[in-house]
Amino acid sequence: MTPESAIARLRAAEWLHRPETQQVFALLDGSKRRTRAVGGIVRDTLLDRWRERPEIDFATELTPEEVSRRAGKKGVPVYPTGIEHGTVTLKIGDLVAEVTTLREDVETYGRHAKVRFGKDWRRDAERRDFTLNALYAEADGTLFDPLGGIDDCLSGVVRFIGDAGQRIAEDRLRVFRFFRFSASHGQERFDPTGLAAAARAHAELDELSAERVGQEMRRILALPKVAQTISVMTGAQILDFSAPLVLWLETYERHTYKATLMGRLALIVNALGSEMLQARWRLSNDDLKAAEHTLAAARLCSDFHINEAAYRYPATLADAVDVAAALAGWTEAGRAAVVQRLQAIEVPKFPIGGNDLIQRGIRPGPALGAELERLEKEWIASDFRLGRMDLLAMVRAGS
Repeated sequence: MTPESAIARLRAAEWLHRPETQQVFALLDGSKRRTRAVGGIVRDTLLDRWRERPEIDFATELTPEEVSRRAGKKGVPVYPTGIEHGTVTLKIGDLVAEVTTLREDVETYGRHAKVRFGKDWRRDAERRDFTLNALYAEADGTLFDPLGGIDDCLSGVVRFIGDAGQRIAEDRLRVFRFFRFSASHGQERFDPTGLAAAARAHAELDELSAERVGQEMRRILALPKVAQTISVMTGAQILDFSAPLVLWLETYERHTYKATLMGRLALIVNALGSEMLQARWRLSNDDLKAAEHTLAAARLCSDFHINEAAYRYPATLADAVDVAAALAGWTEAGRAAVVQRLQAIEVPKFPIGGNDLIQRGIRPGPALGAELERLEKEWIASDFRLGRMDLLAMVRAGS
């Protein structure tokens, strides 16, 4: 891919020529080069990476107050989503656009910075994280590249802008972003200077909120290939993962058809436990529950309780088989045999319920629940062959 072909693709990009995008440019003097699109949408367009719902961020010389005033005058909804850092959000049709005034840092401390607004595009670029993210597009698709980042972008080099240690000191979450972009855009190759700076910062990452770390780790673990990245992060003490867990993650990724976030989270829950993982990353309840179910199904498959796995966790089976294969060390033939068995199973609805047992004289309460669970296990063990009358005949009247 040549820079010329990449730039031509940027000029012709569908998102750029959408009426909503051009309306933002018109509203904010884009034709006068006072507003440009910036960041991920520009980078990924140059790389020909398709996005289903592209997010479009804009940088502008206009102050947040001026952006808001102009939007209000045209009836465009505006939201002060990050007003303390110069960011407002505009909504035009289906387009939700973040517009941030050019900034330069005056003082920095951790994730927070004292900034002032300006009109110096190079200074704005210099305060960003990586060279491949300091790329701008004008209203007609002309690339504005003040730091020469296009070569790194097209070569898959994830390089901090300026001094890597200083960039990390400004925002320590950039350590995780360095590894994420190295996996997603750098083919798991790590710039030595950036890696060394990230490793030096490992002891200072505890001050980051668990939610922010969890958000980044979730994005990392959802990528197609991250086993090498996880290994390097562990070696740099960014992650406190055991050698068996790193090996499970490597085995899982190597042998699965499609590695998934839930498959990886299940392996991590197996090693760390849900409580510890939640303390570190503050995942959503839905994510944690899905990971726990995937692990439970995987353990059933590992013990060859295939029917029970299919009955209790039908939504997680695809991931669970691959997790079980990694944990149990199955051969490909062994994994294929389990998959074939699962594909042959048709799970019917359990034929009886609590009311059936009440009619047999069992009082509501723990005893009823225990008896219903016992009968359910018998039904599963029979390959779901026991029918309603068979199960009712097995009820223990004294329960």
